[in-house]
Amino acid sequence: MRLHRNLVFAVIDSLRDIFNEGVYADKAVETALRRDKRWGARDRKFVAETIYEIVRWKRLYAEIANVKEPFSRQDLWRLFSVWCVLRGIQLPDWNQIEPTPTRRIKGKFDELSKIRKFRESIPDWIDAIGLDELGEKVWTKEIASLNKQAEVILRTNTLNTSKEVLQKRLKEEGIDTEFVQGYPDALKLVERANVFKTECFKKGFFEVQDASSQLVAAYLDVEPGMKVVDTCAGAGGKTLHLASLMQNKGQIVAMDIYESKLKKLKVRARRNGVHNIDLRVIDSTKPIKKLYNKADRVLIDAPCSGLGVIRRNPDSKWKLQPEFLDNIKKVQQDVLQSYSRMVKSGGKLVYATCSVLPSENQEQVEQFLSSEAGKDFSFVSDKKVLSHESGFDGFYMALLEKNKS
Repeated sequence: MRLHRNLVFAVIDSLRDIFNEGVYADKAVETALRRDKRWGARDRKFVAETIYEIVRWKRLYAEIANVKEPFSRQDLWRLFSVWCVLRGIQLPDWNQIEPTPTRRIKGKFDELSKIRKFRESIPDWIDAIGLDELGEKVWTKEIASLNKQAEVILRTNTLNTSKEVLQKRLKEEGIDTEFVQGYPDALKLVERANVFKTECFKKGFFEVQDASSQLVAAYLDVEPGMKVVDTCAGAGGKTLHLASLMQNKGQIVAMDIYESKLKKLKVRARRNGVHNIDLRVIDSTKPIKKLYNKADRVLIDAPCSGLGVIRRNPDSKWKLQPEFLDNIKKVQQDVLQSYSRMVKSGGKLVYATCSVLPSENQEQVEQFLSSEAGKDFSFVSDKKVLSHESGFDGFYMALLEKNKS
């Protein structure tokens, strides 16, 4: 591989923004890809994937390069040099690149690879909590899987097309896909591509949604004509899935504390041909109280650590802090206590997170069921999706039923 100066400079600038300025990796990549309209698909792929790779392995590379944050520009070049050496890429004779001790880098890599926190490039505290909650064997496999690059998975919008037709139409646009066994609406890209430029996307034939995330809406056991509340809807990936499962019939109340996210959902719903969604901003307790005992189904896709999705958000490993985890567990229980009151007699509730930690998952459900608010509910089933077993994101979902009064 021959390195091109302008592409590598874009990588270095993006790493500076992510590591030193706190910019989210996806935003930094978006900015980088707008730098030069002449870049082709291969150039853009190099920039995006190299940024994400160095972000993913930051701790390991920094240890090998013997550099510490905040990184100077020369430190960032050293990280880049380590990346090159470990991938067998010949370093160019540029004045930004110092003489690089290839043998020492490889020797240090072999040495550090024996220690999980360096091998998997994670903070000490995340390694400790994963070990404590999942045990050595499971955590070692899980964190290794969560460090692999996430595949691109599409969810067919069955309101507009079928999986088979979508696959054929995408092939006509030069994108090859495969069916995913056990996921009825999913297609997996054979090679990464910008699917958002396709006619299929513009016509609302699919959404990009990881296979594990596609399990959640189905777990809620919805039927056409029901009144369903998605309490933490965000930009609405699961809301739109619910709409297709309900065949656009009935009512979905999509709620969130962020109006900006609901505005994105409105745009997506229009493209998807979905018209049974009612958007409501949670700006006080009033919107929740109005729905007490009214919903056939309630989805609580709770805020969480996001440890199950670090394959696609590798910078979250560095942004996440122990105190955030402590606080989010309180929020999860508060949300369960409050939003569960919207379920009517005989209705059902799904509590879901994109975390693999039992303290955010089954322990929250157990605490709720033993509380005053939870005494009216019965546990039906739960599903723990671990990345090393499924090959997709880590997820958790629990189905509860409100006892008939």
